[in-house]
Amino acid sequence: MVQRRKWLLEIPLGTPPPPPPPNVPSLDPHGKDGKLTMRQAMEMHRANPACASCHSRMDPIGFSLENYDGVGAWRDKDNGAPIDASGKLPDGTVFAGPAGLKHLLLTQHRDEFLATFTEKLMTYALGRGLEPSDRPAERAILRGAAKQNYTIPALIDAIIGSPQFQMRRNRSL
Repeated sequence: MVQRRKWLLEIPLGTPPPPPPPNVPSLDPHGKDGKLTMRQAMEMHRANPACASCHSRMDPIGFSLENYDGVGAWRDKDNGAPIDASGKLPDGTVFAGPAGLKHLLLTQHRDEFLATFTEKLMTYALGRGLEPSDRPAERAILRGAAKQNYTIPALIDAIIGSPQFQMRRNRSL
């Protein structure tokens, strides 16, 4: 579940948390007695100041997807208790569940989401990470895709037409 929380900050919002400090104790997902919900266990985990530095940003957004278990199946209860899927972004914006997160990503945080999505798509298409010299092309790709309401085909077409993609080296040769 921690990986999902980290992913939410890193991929849709483009703000990954720092790496964990060395010797981080493992998390018992339901507490020592096995009776806690994931939310309760994470609240206890955040009581440790070393853990709170990252988890205070990761956990509140991750709780919005708590209805999904580790393999993505929907569930209404966690350890017998109803799931509280309310979430909060690092900027303090509160929302409810996956639908609330989706709404925020497509409205208030649309620019961050689109920039991060485009960066990840370009990284895949180019077969390498982006460099500072790629940023003007990334902005041009976003401007081009804006004309078609940022559809995925518009982003792909703009990436394929970019100088970075057209002039990439074939590493298999």
